[in-house]
Amino acid sequence: MSPRAGSAGPQSPDTLAFVESPVQLLNVLEWAHLHALGTGPAPAAGGPGRAPAGAGLALVVLSPVDPMTRGQLRRMAELARQEGHEVRWEEARGGAAAPFRTIGSLAPLLRRARRIVLGDPFSRYVQLLLTIARARDLVVVDDGTATMEFVSQLARGERLVRWHRRGGRPGPRDLVFAPVSASARRRLTPGERRRVEVFSSMPITEAPEGVRVSVNDFAWTRARFGPPRVTAGADLVGTSLVETGVVDADRYLEAVRGLARAHRAARYFAHRRESTEKLHRLATEVGLEIVRPDLPLELIARRGPIGRTVLSFPSTVVHTLPLALAGTEVRVAVCDIDPTWLTAHASPRAQGFLSGVTGTARDVHRLSAVAG
Repeated sequence: MSPRAGSAGPQSPDTLAFVESPVQLLNVLEWAHLHALGTGPAPAAGGPGRAPAGAGLALVVLSPVDPMTRGQLRRMAELARQEGHEVRWEEARGGAAAPFRTIGSLAPLLRRARRIVLGDPFSRYVQLLLTIARARDLVVVDDGTATMEFVSQLARGERLVRWHRRGGRPGPRDLVFAPVSASARRRLTPGERRRVEVFSSMPITEAPEGVRVSVNDFAWTRARFGPPRVTAGADLVGTSLVETGVVDADRYLEAVRGLARAHRAARYFAHRRESTEKLHRLATEVGLEIVRPDLPLELIARRGPIGRTVLSFPSTVVHTLPLALAGTEVRVAVCDIDPTWLTAHASPRAQGFLSGVTGTARDVHRLSAVAG
C-alpha cells in the first residue's frame, strides 16, 4: 500500500477520523455503524437512520513503525474500505520530516471537516492536529482502558497524562509540549460552540458536564463475524504491562505459568506490543503456543475457534470480549495483579488503576492473583 493510498471517497468529508492503532480503527467502525455511515449493510431495525446524502467518513491512519501494529492496521483498513469508507494511509513517522509533511497535507481537510473522531486524546500527534481543526463536534472512541483515565482527567480539569506515567516528574519534552497539550484539553472540553461525545464500552462514571456518552456494544463486530466455534480448554490473552514498565518480567512469567497450569491453557494470544524476547520465554519455558493475531482480539475471538474460557490480566479485553462474544458459551476470566509483581518504577497509581479495570468489568469471572 502506498502512502496516502485509499479508495475513492468524498473530497470534503463531513467527518474526519484519526487512528493510530487497530483497536482505535475497530471502534471507529463500530461508531460509524451506529450512525449508519458508509455503504455497508444497514443497522438492525430500531437503530439510527441512514446518514444524510453527501455525508462521509474519511479515515486517516497515522501509521506507526511497529511491524505487527502496521500489519493489523492494514487488515483493518481493508475492512473499512469494504464498509464503504475512504481510507488515507499516512507514513506519519517515516523520518524526521514526516510529521511536517503529514500535518501540512492534512491541514485543508482538518479545516473543512465538521466533525473530528479520534482514538487517542493522549497522542501528541493527535493533539497537534487538534490545534488546526475547526470542527464543532469532537468524538473520542475507545483506545482501551485509557479512555476511563481520559474522562476522569477531563472531569477534574487535569493535564492529559497516560495512567502508567502519572506520578512521575515531567520530562523536557513534556514541558516543551505542555502548551499544545493544554490547548487540546480545552478543545476536548464541551462548551457553547463545541460538542463532545465519548463512544465507549468502558464504564464511564464521572463524565464532565456536557460530554455525551454513547455505548459501544460491538454491534458491528457481532453482525459481521461469527458466531465462533468454541473449543474445550482455555486461551490466554497477553498484556504489555511488562513492556510499559509496570510489571516485573519474571513475576509475569510465573503468573502466566500458574494460570496455564491451573486452567490447562495451551494458546497465548500476544499483545501487539509484547517483546519477542518475552514471547520466546513464554513458548520455551512455559510451553505455550504463541499466536500473533492479525486483527484485534475481539474480531479474532468472534471468528473463532476460541477456548471456552478466555483468561486475561486487567486490560481492555475484560470489558470488550464479553460484548463481542455475547450469546456464546465463552467465559471471560480476569486475574488480579498482585502488588508484589509491580516494578520499582511503576506509577503510584498503577495498582489502583488496574484494580479498577478489573472491578468495573461486567460479565467476567474474577480470579485471585496467581502465586509465582
